[in-house]
Amino acid sequence: MSNVSNLDDFVVALPKAELHVHLVGSASVDTVLALAARHPEAGVPTDAAALREFYQFRDFDHFVRVYLAVQSLIRTAADIELLVTGLARELAAQQVRYAEVTVTPYNHLLDGMSDDALLTGLADGRTEASERYGVELAWCFDIPGEQGVLGGRETVAFALGNRPQGLVSFGLGGPEVGVGRAQFAPMFTAAREAGLRSVPHAGETTGPATVWSAIHDLGAERIGHGTSAGSDPRLLDYARERGIVFEVCPTSNVRTRQVPSIEAHPIRRMLDHGVPVTLNTDDPPMFGATLVGEYRAVAGTLGLTARELAELARTSVTASFQSEAGKANTLAEIDKVLAEYERG
Repeated sequence: MSNVSNLDDFVVALPKAELHVHLVGSASVDTVLALAARHPEAGVPTDAAALREFYQFRDFDHFVRVYLAVQSLIRTAADIELLVTGLARELAAQQVRYAEVTVTPYNHLLDGMSDDALLTGLADGRTEASERYGVELAWCFDIPGEQGVLGGRETVAFALGNRPQGLVSFGLGGPEVGVGRAQFAPMFTAAREAGLRSVPHAGETTGPATVWSAIHDLGAERIGHGTSAGSDPRLLDYARERGIVFEVCPTSNVRTRQVPSIEAHPIRRMLDHGVPVTLNTDDPPMFGATLVGEYRAVAGTLGLTARELAELARTSVTASFQSEAGKANTLAEIDKVLAEYERG
């Protein structure tokens, strides 16, 4: 008898990949409280109720300030490893086989962490994620947009100078307003020429023009968020024709007040245009999100069938930068779970 006899069980059992999750933003409430107690000068609450209130974001700029405060708590290789293994544990519980995790090296170095500490924490955590939890982790090193061109230069130099195991892509995060994508074109060109893939944030807090710039100026293969693209049918058609993937984070967009509700999220327009879309959590504990929860939310809101949910999971795998063998294994698992569900 099948263990996935209803749609909720199916969502839980469905093998998945996560392509848009930030390492700092993945820190569990307990981890943040422990770190805050060690570093009270950072101004992060040390009480669970106060931390929940701290995570009530007034707007995107407020979210960025809170995020940077939490980031400042992370000082050592052991702190980085704790974040990595904590994330892997959460992913494994949700049947995530592979994840690409965004790391912002420049900000950690500005906070006083050494190169060796950051790289050691990532490497040790990645090994434990695989050996203990069966989750393969890869890294995206991203430019903090608020740090401008200098931050971009330092980030690409760190990425290409160290090139840790598992580094697959190069990104751009942080504020979009007043932070044009085109100024970072030389850094993305260098990263792409070195074999890294281009996955900048764009169109989360600004209009479709930012997404167009990410595509044309930064050579984006995937777009982080891309929420505003839903208002530009020509852009959606362009993305469909060229297979440009949108890393959609519905709960994140609601919590940072970029969209009023899941029902109002443009994911439906993206799917109707045939644009490749993946579901992601962005900064899960900060937003009260889980990847299973994202699948449940769109299933309920959009009325998706199990086969349509499986297709979203398949897209998360095929759009990833995992090895072809790894992709094939997870795709076969997805097909198996879907077949079990359809047999009843």
